[in-house]
Amino acid sequence: MKKLLLIALIPILAACNSGKKREIVKFSPIIEKALHDETSRYYADFSKFPAEKRTLPIGVFDSGTGGLTVLEVMLTIDKMDNITGEPGSDGIPDFAGENFTFFGDMANMPYGNYASENKNEFFKELVVKDALFLLGNKYWLSAIDDQAQGVKEPSKIIVIACNTATAWGLNSIDTLLRESNTGVKVIGVINAGVNALFDALNNDSRQDSVAVGVLATKGTISSDAYNRTIGEVREQIGYPAGIRVVNHACAGFAEAVDMEKDFTDPSAAAPRESYRGPKIGSTEDDIDLALLKLYNFDFGNNAVLFSTENGNITELQLNSAANYARFHLVNLLEKHRKSGSRIPIRHIILGCTHYPFLLGTLAETLQELREYQVNGRKPYKELISDSLTFIDPAVFTAIECYNALREENNLALRTADGEVEAFVSIPAYGLPADKLDENGNLAYSYKYGREAGTEELSTLAVPLSERYVSKENMERLKTLVPNSYRKITENRH
Repeated sequence: MKKLLLIALIPILAACNSGKKREIVKFSPIIEKALHDETSRYYADFSKFPAEKRTLPIGVFDSGTGGLTVLEVMLTIDKMDNITGEPGSDGIPDFAGENFTFFGDMANMPYGNYASENKNEFFKELVVKDALFLLGNKYWLSAIDDQAQGVKEPSKIIVIACNTATAWGLNSIDTLLRESNTGVKVIGVINAGVNALFDALNNDSRQDSVAVGVLATKGTISSDAYNRTIGEVREQIGYPAGIRVVNHACAGFAEAVDMEKDFTDPSAAAPRESYRGPKIGSTEDDIDLALLKLYNFDFGNNAVLFSTENGNITELQLNSAANYARFHLVNLLEKHRKSGSRIPIRHIILGCTHYPFLLGTLAETLQELREYQVNGRKPYKELISDSLTFIDPAVFTAIECYNALREENNLALRTADGEVEAFVSIPAYGLPADKLDENGNLAYSYKYGREAGTEELSTLAVPLSERYVSKENMERLKTLVPNSYRKITENRH
């Protein structure tokens, strides 16, 4: 497998001391605190980090439960020979015997909105804090405790199972880890996704110009990370054909998968003021009523909330993750059609780890688009390759993680089955009422109004359970990521 690139998305500011004794590096405030400020709650005494890392867990984090799709692959993947380390199945899971720590930062999601709210510096800091939690050994037993009393093991490698966090925070975490002298590495899903794309392209029989779709969050798309990484890997490997990248920012898709009530609310029966998902409008990100037949939304069980006047729909709100999937895939194809390009889309990268949960709906919608007719012709059929595949970066992420651990001789190589400890973030106990919404979550204005550098404790990391994750969400996880669900529920705190 080709080695994956670590793209420096965020430059590190450095200045030489006029060629004298050593280079002086200016770190971001959160990294400075973690490395040097013993008075900060974010100080990490890396001098106490275990020297022997093989038996430590693999750390995986995401903005929510979507990252469990990556964990699910890591629990089951068998692409390597565990004895030789060479590619090839040997009938044994590649990560057999490994322990995992998963963290879903649900209180601070959606991550994709920080860029649009001009909070990039705060968001990069937030991502570093996610890594610091995985590198640490403490967690909160419950929301009402006055300090973190739970004890866990630090992680021997960090997997960023979130495209937006990779796009904006990979470089920052890599900098922190290099300066920590722990030997811990970080893996991001964007480079893995791009390598998966080129693996698919190199296996295609055709080597002419190709169109590739990217479905991702607003934050990931605004970072331009996929465009940049595709271009750099293409140049590095000398891929001969032209590549047209069709990016689409999927507002609310990830949040709908995690059943955030601002985006989907099973109890709602009519349009609501708190809704933050797509609405009827005239931009490429809005719901176009002229495309209702193309969207083919499920209107049953209040999956769409709408109001009418004189028989015409005046307001329409999506209220199921499946309808978000349909809406955004149609908009991606519409964007490609309107561009005038006639190059068929050959692959679509699922640039958010939440999206594979709806892979069945996406495939079904794609087939409907192929067969959709207007005046006897099929306007989308020629824009969709007959062999189009959806690319889930999880497999290549797992392979890169395996190779990194093997190169460092840090695979556990246990014969016993491994365990999974899982945590989610929740609003800190005692936050003033004006910082919370009616559901007890962080209020939107507070969540996206926070500034970098604060020592305020606004969220806590607690064990993932029905106490903090809705019953509907837990049932979804049981069905869609059964191995992760089983291990998480077996390991109750």
